[in-house]
Amino acid sequence: MSLAGRFGSNGGGRPPGGGLGGGRASGGSALGGGIGRLRGGGGPFGAGPDEADAADRASIRDRHLLRRVARQFRPYRREVSVVGLLILLTAGLGVVNPLLVKVVFDRALFVPGGPDLRLLAELVALMVAIPVVTSVVGVYQTYLTNDVGQRVMRDLRAQLYTHLQTLSLRFFTATRTGEIQSRLANDVGGVQTVVTDTASSVLSNAVILLSTLIAMLLLSWQLTVLSLVMMPLFVWVTGVVGRARRRVAAETQKSLAEMTAITEETLSVSGVLLAKVFGRQAAETRKYVEQNERLAALQVRQQMIGRAFFAMVSTFFSITPALVYLVAGFTGGISPGTLVAFTTLQARLFFPIGQMLQTATEVSSSLALFQRIFGYLDLEPDIVEPERPTPLPRPARGHVRLSEVSFSYEPAAADGSERHWALQEVDLDAPPGTLAAIVGPSGAGKTTISYLVPRLYEAVRGTVSLDGVDVRDLSFADIAETIGMVTQESYLFHASIRDNLRYARPDATDEELEAAARAAQIHERIVEFTDGYDTVVGERGYRLSGGEKQRIAIARVILKDPRVLILDEATSALDTANERLVQAALAPLMEGRTTIAIAHRLSTIRSADVIFALDRGKLVESGTHEDLLARGGMYAALYEEQFSGGLVEARCRDGVVLSTGQILDVPGGDTDAGVPRPAA
Repeated sequence: MSLAGRFGSNGGGRPPGGGLGGGRASGGSALGGGIGRLRGGGGPFGAGPDEADAADRASIRDRHLLRRVARQFRPYRREVSVVGLLILLTAGLGVVNPLLVKVVFDRALFVPGGPDLRLLAELVALMVAIPVVTSVVGVYQTYLTNDVGQRVMRDLRAQLYTHLQTLSLRFFTATRTGEIQSRLANDVGGVQTVVTDTASSVLSNAVILLSTLIAMLLLSWQLTVLSLVMMPLFVWVTGVVGRARRRVAAETQKSLAEMTAITEETLSVSGVLLAKVFGRQAAETRKYVEQNERLAALQVRQQMIGRAFFAMVSTFFSITPALVYLVAGFTGGISPGTLVAFTTLQARLFFPIGQMLQTATEVSSSLALFQRIFGYLDLEPDIVEPERPTPLPRPARGHVRLSEVSFSYEPAAADGSERHWALQEVDLDAPPGTLAAIVGPSGAGKTTISYLVPRLYEAVRGTVSLDGVDVRDLSFADIAETIGMVTQESYLFHASIRDNLRYARPDATDEELEAAARAAQIHERIVEFTDGYDTVVGERGYRLSGGEKQRIAIARVILKDPRVLILDEATSALDTANERLVQAALAPLMEGRTTIAIAHRLSTIRSADVIFALDRGKLVESGTHEDLLARGGMYAALYEEQFSGGLVEARCRDGVVLSTGQILDVPGGDTDAGVPRPAA
């Protein structure tokens, strides 16, 4: 294997799907790759050999999902109870007017001797008052229903976002950002109507249905039977339609998630830049259009499923009054008032039946969305905070130790087969105030160590300790407060420089911000901007150069003032000019702290108190620069290859910095090839 570039970054030692600040994996599922275990509400059941058994399991699963949805309303039991009472009141009042119609016809209008005007006036006044009262109560009921529904939606979004924050880095490197965004936005948004309207709609329609049926039975049981003769068939077909809609709804949400992921990946600054550089705009457009057409077809299909059935139901409801008149003619003995009252009640009966059948299909299809939402909520974090964390001794000293640590990014195989180990039985000791340099070829496991120390991943075997305490026994707050990190690709939010700096310490004063920026040698550049510290850096800091982003990231860590500093090749991707500026900014940051540096710069390695040389996940040798050179092992070979026996200080994106300070441009760099530049 060639030794050229073996101090390079990236490679097999990093987790699949990108580094700490990098992009997501282009594929993968949130539920795959051993990310977490499901507590309940698993995926769809297959038909299997026994379809009846499968149907029973699906029914149990659906009931479980509905109970979980109902539990979301528990904090608002009082408001839900008030809504229920208001529904009972409005539904009860709704039956009164049709019954009053019978009284108006039989006792006030068509009576011997002519209409009873006094009774008629009283009945008409009552019939006018009831809708007015019902409307006023209905407005308040609608407000309360929507208020409760929106609170439940708010809670559901908050639960999902909060739970996602507890998942480890493993989940986010295996899941597309667009997929996560789709669950938060599209899936949660897709159940909004069900959450805000369905519960009250079902209760309201059920009460209307029962009260109307009772009133109709009191008027004529024969006509009532005629009105309901097709109901069993309608209910059965509703179940069939609902299951079909649910399947299509699941496909639709997956397609929507795919479109969200495509949009997020291709319309980000990095995605647009990549497409333009490789001339792939047309290909990306075709990809989007194809997915867009698939989504449109699925949505049309979802809307059309069952439309013929509901048209049949509507037709039956429309012709039933005519059949009632026919049956009344053959039956005889039915007064005109009874007939008018019955047909009025019949219209009132058919509306809630139609609504409930429609709602049943909507609820059934929405269960697919709830299943996706609860699928994320059921993911158990593979890194959890201890219930009773061990307090870190204060003040923190910054003693980092790895004892026989083994780690793999792959989950344990179900068949027990051997997995690829990123680290194997690594022992590493960095006493307080030590500068420990980690060197080795790409894929050796250097970056993996930088993830294990702050417990972004958890060792499979062995112990990672901080000041003598296993990091698994420490609180997340203690770890975050004690450890700071500067990576190769630092992440900046689409916000002002001031807000990005204050991310480390929200209570920091302007004077402290400026002091940190001066220490990172970025203050002078910041004040050159028109808006100074209020300059918005753009998405991922793309309005700034690579060196400016890194120095702001360094200032952010200086503001945090951690006892342990991890530098993951913080300057390897920069050009020579920015590399020297950032290296100068790192010098004050490293003073008085335990520093673990994944190094590519000769001066850092030479000044290190201890050097750890890794290869293929194993610690090959450790010691000082002089000791390791004297041994003539792997480190000596790397030193000779990468640093030409001490002539090269650092290799940068556009050139080579010599130990003398002279900069030599290289072919393919950002400047003229092979042109020496004087020392800075």
